[in-house]
Formats: sequence, structure tokens, C-alpha cells
Amino acid sequence: MAEQIQKVLSNFGIEGDFVSAEPYGSGHINSTKYVVYNDNGKKKEYILQRINKNVFKEPARLMENYTAVTEFLRKIIIENGGDPDRETINVVKTKEGANFAIDEDGEYWRLILFVTDSLSFDKVERPEQFYDSAVAFGNFQYLLREYPAATLYETIVNFHNTPVRFANLMAAVKADKCARLAEVQAEVDFCVAREEFAGTLERAREAGELPLRVTHNDTKLNNILFDKATGKPVCVIDLDTIMPGYSVNDFGDSIRFGATTALEDEADLTKVNFDISLYELYVKGFIEGAKGGLTKKELELLPVGAIMMTFECGMRFLTDYLEGDTYFRTSRPGHNLDRARNQFKLVSDMEKRLPEMNAIVKKYM
Repeated sequence: MAEQIQKVLSNFGIEGDFVSAEPYGSGHINSTKYVVYNDNGKKKEYILQRINKNVFKEPARLMENYTAVTEFLRKIIIENGGDPDRETINVVKTKEGANFAIDEDGEYWRLILFVTDSLSFDKVERPEQFYDSAVAFGNFQYLLREYPAATLYETIVNFHNTPVRFANLMAAVKADKCARLAEVQAEVDFCVAREEFAGTLERAREAGELPLRVTHNDTKLNNILFDKATGKPVCVIDLDTIMPGYSVNDFGDSIRFGATTALEDEADLTKVNFDISLYELYVKGFIEGAKGGLTKKELELLPVGAIMMTFECGMRFLTDYLEGDTYFRTSRPGHNLDRARNQFKLVSDMEKRLPEMNAIVKKYM
């Protein structure tokens, strides 16, 4: 493996001598290595990743998005007097000037600069971290507010198109290929009752009320690097799903994941509740980070985005359960069904507290 890694690294324009390459991070999609070189006594650090072609069918297009957005961010950060080597991802080009290398097996590899003196967190350890992550993702929207989102490729087509996700669920219900429908009829009925709601954001887009933005589409806490010394956010990472989308979906995915009292696969629904105080923290931080870069309608739709992303994710878990658990990794029987019920419990909680959610947004607008 070490020999293979060095062979891949030889494609890139790196100065110095190879020292080591070790597994890095907790991600499950791409194979990631922390790479060290010695350049005349100076330690140079990189992250090498093999892009998962099973998930991302067109790695070249993914890297076109990835590189275009990060180079745009680098330019803005320099103009703002920031540190472009730490505040955004920096792609190392190959000797031929490409933004990825292809090995003899047809695998795609990218190399990026390692962000020094930083760390990430897999779960919220303090409420302030959730607020800080909101500021970071809000600022991410602000920095990219003038980027022409429509020029980006959809790396996963219809990734957050909720009506399409609903149609996929209905197809899985009709097929019932694993004979599981009888045990999940209540969950299917829950979704059918919200078919009209599922199209809310798409209708707003068609009416010209919801602008297309550059969106991250995986706004979890562990996709932000924090400064080791200050504890403050430094850099938004994991940009594989950068593509055109809605700011309210990025906001909503964070709420789905973070403003809850339990993990997303908790089977005891009495432990699963929407945390309105964490929601308020995130609203405050996201709006502050966006610095006025979001429209009035986008702000008004933030609570809808929170419910929508939770509903959509629940539908995806339920669809996968009906289809035989082929997409999401499972570790126990009924794992995806537990996840779906968990998300639907949060949807119900949010629906009951929607007036409060709207009032909180108005407070910080």
C-alpha cells in the first residue's frame, strides 16, 4: 500500500522527500491519508483522498466544482486580508496541471494542503460549538453569495429535491420487493399526508422567491475545522457535494442533525425531541454569519428548511428500508426503520413548534 501511495503522489507537484502516509479522519466515503514530506528540513503536510466512484459517478466534474469554488474562496479570503492556506481548502495540482490524478486501476485521487493547528469534532460537546458552526456555515454562504451557482454541476442529481424523494418512496412502496410494507404502513401514511408540503421549496423556487445558491449539502459539525488555540472555526471542509441548491436546505440539515436530544438512529422515541434552544443558537449564528447576504424570503423559509430536510431524510431512510437496506450502512436489523421513525418524530415536534421557530427567526432578522 505504501508503494502504491507513493506512486500516486509522484503525479503531483510536491517538493521534498516522502516521509509517511497514515489513515486519517472518520469519514466513510473516501479513502483518506495524512501525508508528510520533508523539504530541506521543513515539514510539509497534505491530505490525499481516493474519490469513491460508487457514490460520485463523475469524479472529474466533482473536482471541477471543488476546485472552482475553493479557488474563488481563496481569492475572496486574500481580498479580505485572511489566511488563504487555512481558511479554505487548497487543491494541489498534478505536474500536468490537473486537479486530480488517475492511477493504473482507474481510481481518482486528489491532494490538498493540510490545515495546520486545527481539529474537528464528531459531536457537539458544548452549545457554543453549535453556534460557532452556524456562524461558519452562514459565512460560507456569505463568501459565495456572488458565485454563479448555476455554473456548477449537480454531483448527485436531485440530491435535495424532496418531491423526487417522495416519488422514490412511493415507487418503493409499490414494489415492496422485501415484503416490508405491512410493518411500515403508519410511516408511509405519515409521508403521504405531507406530500403537498414536500413541494414547498420547489414551488418557491419556481415562483422566483428562492434563489439558487452554492450549497454545501452536508453541514454537519465535523465538516468544520476549528483552531486548536482559539477554538473558533477556521475552515469548512468536505466539499464533495458542493452544487447548486437552497441556503435553507444547508441550514435545515444542520438543525436536523444538531438540534435534537438524541442520535439519529435512537430507537427509543421518548428520547428523541426537538431542542428549541439549540435551534435558536443556530438561527442566531447562521444569520450573523450570513451578514445580510440572504434574502428576506430565504430567512422566512429557514424553519421550513429545517422541517423539510428532516422529513426528506426520514423518507430516504424509509425508502432504503423498503428496498432492502442497500444505500445507508446498517449495523442491526431494522436500523433504517429506526432512523426513519426518529426523523419523523422530530418532524412532528417541529411542526408543533413552528410558530416559535418562526418567531425566533424574526427576532434575529
